[in-house]
Formats: sequence, C-alpha cells, structure tokens
Amino acid sequence: MGILNVTPDSFSDGGQWVDKQAAVDRALQMEAEGADILDIGGESTRPYSDPVSAEEEIRRVIPVIEALTGSLHIPISIDTTKAAVAKAAIAAGAEIINDVSGLEADPEMVPLAVETGVGVCAMHMQGNPQSMQDNPQYDDVVLDIFDYLQDRYRQLRYAGIERGKICLDPGIGFGKTHQHNLDLMAQCDEFHALNCPILVGHSRKGFLAKILGDKDMDRTLATVGSTLTLARLGVQVIRVHDVKANKEALDAFVATGGVDGIPRELPEA
Repeated sequence: MGILNVTPDSFSDGGQWVDKQAAVDRALQMEAEGADILDIGGESTRPYSDPVSAEEEIRRVIPVIEALTGSLHIPISIDTTKAAVAKAAIAAGAEIINDVSGLEADPEMVPLAVETGVGVCAMHMQGNPQSMQDNPQYDDVVLDIFDYLQDRYRQLRYAGIERGKICLDPGIGFGKTHQHNLDLMAQCDEFHALNCPILVGHSRKGFLAKILGDKDMDRTLATVGSTLTLARLGVQVIRVHDVKANKEALDAFVATGGVDGIPRELPEA
C-alpha cells in the first residue's frame, strides 16, 4: 500500500504532494514501482496535529482521486475518519475506507461502508492524534490490542460488513511508546488468529529514528528492514511511503526463500 498524503503537515512528506498534478504523478509512479493499493489522505494524523474540516479534506483529496480515475489500475483507499469525506471519495472512485479511529469517530462511517460495500481497514488508536502520545499505557500491548481488534471485527460484521471486506491494523505509532511499537512489530503474527488480513503502517515512524539514534536520519532503510520482519511474520498489507525500495526488498526476500525457505525459480537468461 503506497502512501500519498495531500497535506501540508504530515509528519514525513507534508507539503510534497499538495499540488494536484504532483500528487497524480506520484500516484502513477507508485503504481509503476509495484504498489497494489494507493492510500490517499487529506488530514495529518501525526501526534499533536491540528484537525481539519471535512470540507477542507474534500477539497484536498477529491480532485486527485477524480484525476486518477481511468488512469490508475490499482484500488484507491481513502484515509479519513469522516463519513462525508469517505462518501465523496467513494463517489469519485475510491474502493476502500482506511480509518485510524477504527470506524468509530463518525457514527455515519459504518452505515456508509455497509451501504456502499467498500472495503474497510479498522485501526487501533489509544486516544486521538491530539492526545495519543501523552502517556500511552497497556497491561499487555499485544493482548490489549488483539482484544480491541477482535471486538471491533465482531461489531463490523454484526453491522453488516462482509467478512472479506475487513482489514485490521494494530496502529503502530498511534498511542504507543517506542517500546510498544517494537513489541507489536515483533509479535504481529499473533494477530493472524483474528482470521482477517492485517495491515501495518510503520513507514518512517519515530521508533525507527529511536533505533537509529538520530531523529534527523533518513529512515528509508530502517523502514525496509522492518518491512522484511513483517513479511517474515506473514503480514498481508504493508503501508509505506517508499514503494520502490520496499518492493525490491520484498522481491529479493521471496526469491531467496522468504517465509517458507523455498527459493524462486529464475527464468533462463
């Protein structure tokens, strides 16, 4: 899943893709580099970010989605917590709702998902972007989040969302300390017991800078390294900014044995 933030203030790429044509070009580039899904967001959810109105989100994302319709050949996901934004994005061509609130922030989000039949990704977040990093605490971060995702899955199914339309995300960096993030990354395979595709968005996040010991270092290679851990643990959807680097690493991972230890047969020269 390639990340396209059409925002001025996202934590890593804020301001890079606010121009519509630049955003469209970047989307097509990520598809060419091997992205299977494009995730477009119009509101930053970095820690302590300022919320924006639904109208402003729509102004940012809809022209890009409309411009990509017919030229992009992979599904578009709308990264939003607002039903009005999701509704407009679906009308413009989006096929997935990716909601960091677990589809809980807006009471109209679940009915919209049921009505339209789109895919949904429900993420765990402790608190909200304005408060989530103040003092995150868990009895057991993996078990606590497992319980939340299991309960949320059941609620979404009960509401009428089809089983095959649901993806779950433990929410790396959303109300977690750096150690919480490392524990979740190392034990992501625990979430397979939910019998649902798992999405992880670790790309360029602060815990990687903590590992590197320098918050100003480029985090691309650190992202790639942890992507391979996620692949080894069988995570189905990996959400990244740098599609090319991660895709090439995953191709090499699979070719050299991957999870099952069986090397890929290469074509004759």
